Amino acid sequence: MRKYILGIAGLAAIVLGLTFSSWKSTEPKQKTESFNQPTTSVSSDSLYRNYVNGLYAAAHLKEAGLSFPVFEKAVTGFYNLKKSGQLSAKKILTIADFDQLSTKKRLYIIDLDKKALLLNTWVAHGQNSGADQATRFSNVNDSNTSSLGFYVTGEVYRGVHGRSLKLDGMDQGFNNNARTRSIVVHGAPYVSTGTINALGRLGRSQGCPAVAPEVSDLVINTIGDKTVLFINKSTAAYTSKFLDESLAASFAMVQNENMPSTQLD
Repeated sequence: MRKYILGIAGLAAIVLGLTFSSWKSTEPKQKTESFNQPTTSVSSDSLYRNYVNGLYAAAHLKEAGLSFPVFEKAVTGFYNLKKSGQLSAKKILTIADFDQLSTKKRLYIIDLDKKALLLNTWVAHGQNSGADQATRFSNVNDSNTSSLGFYVTGEVYRGVHGRSLKLDGMDQGFNNNARTRSIVVHGAPYVSTGTINALGRLGRSQGCPAVAPEVSDLVINTIGDKTVLFINKSTAAYTSKFLDESLAASFAMVQNENMPSTQLD
């Protein structure tokens, strides 16, 4: 009787083992079927982000102190302004990054076609925008503050600061009074290492993005003729219609022969 019971128990164990093995064997097949499901195509926004990342890396902007989010905003504005017919054929983008202190070289002039940083230098902010750090911004006449946003460079003229470059503010409510306020690019002696050593900061303008006299001609010659200047402060309450990334991505894919159309790098 005992042998009979043991025999039945053994048979049951074998049957249970075969059943478990049969159930386990279906798992790899299910995973393979799931793996072979069609994948979604890469979106234009993803291709655009990859393209902007490539520009950022090729121009070594991280090493120069410019953050990727600031660069991405500036490039997005560039393509939306290009789409609106505001720019010339030059693919020059200039960024004044007021997230950084005035003692830092926070002006970046970038050739988007050559994927190169052409110049990285100091730039002043307005007297009433702050001391070493710019924290206050205005679009009001005689406010002596900097104004945020996208600008398009205008004509060259000679004024009280010598050879200067006019700017047209593109962002309503933020910098559209640039012409009436005489906000221009010009050279100024208070933009110097001597001023930094004496005051612990750069000198300040009446709202103009002033540069050192020894580079002012180079800056003006490089960025003149309807190119983009973007003045950034990430913590400020700034919005712009030119920051629509989807519109920029669609336009860039059509216009830019360097952007991959079918795959990511």
